[in-house]
Amino acid sequence: MKLLVAIVHHEDAGALVDALLDREYRATRLASSGGFLKQSNATVILGVDDDQVETVLEIVRETCHARTQVVNPMPPIMEPGEFFMPYPLEVEVGGATVFVLPVERYERI
Repeated sequence: MKLLVAIVHHEDAGALVDALLDREYRATRLASSGGFLKQSNATVILGVDDDQVETVLEIVRETCHARTQVVNPMPPIMEPGEFFMPYPLEVEVGGATVFVLPVERYERI
């Protein structure tokens, strides 16, 4: 048995959980944040048998897509009288980071 922990963009989380439930995988969605842009993410966790890991990873690939987004960087700390005009940056957001962890014991109570 494996525990999958998928950190996904908040815009993809609903579609991922729906796709998992449609294929009868039980998943738990947790709100999370962090990363480069400090944006909200979702952490989706689920336990699956070893032979189902690739199937679940394929569902994640189908539903969680990377995309570009234009952001304004935070200005550095300025001294009085200095002027700084940040240039917008195009960054890639979305996609998924998935951790696959071995499970020694699993109980449903």
